[in-house]
Amino acid sequence: MTDQHFASPNEIRAKFSQAMSAMYQKEVPLYGELLELVAETNRQVLREDDALAHRLQITGEIDRLAMERHGAIRVGTARELQTLRRLFAVMGMSPVGYYDLAVAGVPVHSTAFRAVHESDLQASPFRIFTSLLRLELIEDEALRELAQRLLERRHIFTERALELISLHEIQGGLDGDQAREFVVQALETFRWHSSATVSTHEYQLLHDQHRLIADVVAFKGPHINHLTPRTLNIDRVQSAMPGCGITPKAVIEGPPPRRCPILLRQTSFKALEEDVAFIEPDGHQVAGHHTARFGEIEQRGVALTPKGRALYDRLLQDTNDALQAPATESNAAQYRQLLIENFQAFPDDYQTLREQQLAWFRYFPTECGLAAKEALDKQSTLEQLIALDYVRFQPLVYEDFLPVSAAGIFQSNLGDNPQSQFATASSRTAFEQALGAKVIDELELYQQTQQRSLQACAQTLGLSTLELEA
Repeated sequence: MTDQHFASPNEIRAKFSQAMSAMYQKEVPLYGELLELVAETNRQVLREDDALAHRLQITGEIDRLAMERHGAIRVGTARELQTLRRLFAVMGMSPVGYYDLAVAGVPVHSTAFRAVHESDLQASPFRIFTSLLRLELIEDEALRELAQRLLERRHIFTERALELISLHEIQGGLDGDQAREFVVQALETFRWHSSATVSTHEYQLLHDQHRLIADVVAFKGPHINHLTPRTLNIDRVQSAMPGCGITPKAVIEGPPPRRCPILLRQTSFKALEEDVAFIEPDGHQVAGHHTARFGEIEQRGVALTPKGRALYDRLLQDTNDALQAPATESNAAQYRQLLIENFQAFPDDYQTLREQQLAWFRYFPTECGLAAKEALDKQSTLEQLIALDYVRFQPLVYEDFLPVSAAGIFQSNLGDNPQSQFATASSRTAFEQALGAKVIDELELYQQTQQRSLQACAQTLGLSTLELEA
């Protein structure tokens, strides 16, 4: 079998994303209403903001906007995590970034499976934020052993899914029929099951330790707990949600509203209370409920350099220090005002963000530059070409996640009262051992994308190189 007979990983990923979205709309109807609200908001924003529409057209983001999703799942063992890594590899997705959420009271550490090259992201920007339960954070030894036994005896993948993953690894790809079957089989891993694998007593023990522990351990598999569409104006969506019968969380996670959005802002509606059947020791079922799945919305801004991230982290910490309490519904207005005041120290125009090297950008030759190509001074610098309008720059969209935002979403959708803090240090090494691979540094990916755009500009304009000034 030759490569041209294989289905593209981008195509498989896109079909899987569509299938997961359709499944989740059936499982959580409010998600469908959320999609409609986000789509209408995006249409309004594009009609009102010609400059934004033009920028998204240039970068290609406008073509991916309607299909952009990120999902989130939680698994319990290294075996499950390693198999997920192999499953997502079929779709061209790699583990990017390490996130320790234990510092915010959530007993997991995580990575994001996604495509890594900008052309693949344009084809399908689907991401899965994947968390591994840290069993060592369960202090009660008997409860920790119970959780381990329950996790070790479950099988979250269909036999055919495992066969197709192995076939992909042996062949180097899947043909069209195999790819279609893979999407169907892989989807089963993430389906909601209303029957728990524990008794009401066991569930309560797990739940009392931490709600998320119960969500991971007490079910047949890692049901998708949210699928997140991308909006161009999260504040407008947040304001419109109550009118659609959707109650939003109190605080939008991430930076404040800005002319030039940075990193990631997220909000959600609170988790649904869903009917669950628990299995008692004598075999009969008892009706109960479980609260975990919710609807989330995100607004993505420009990716920040290490220098920009350091400034962001400092300003966010200053805000939290000034608030002196977790951000909840009771102090949401105060938190928002503090955030706005502190982030006045963060430049809010792309020119300054670029000049101070606080953010990553992509560079494009202009029609003027192409017209002047033959007469161009071959020693021209990037700054000279920008001043002549021969080269323009556009913000490089942030493709990843913020640990504080992720933890904040997890906590707030389950209720505003934060649960226990965990003092145990995070361990990227331990996570990578469980994963069976190294996670990729997302900052290196942004630098590579920016550098590729500079190289493409230089080649198109007939120059040997283009570099940023130090």
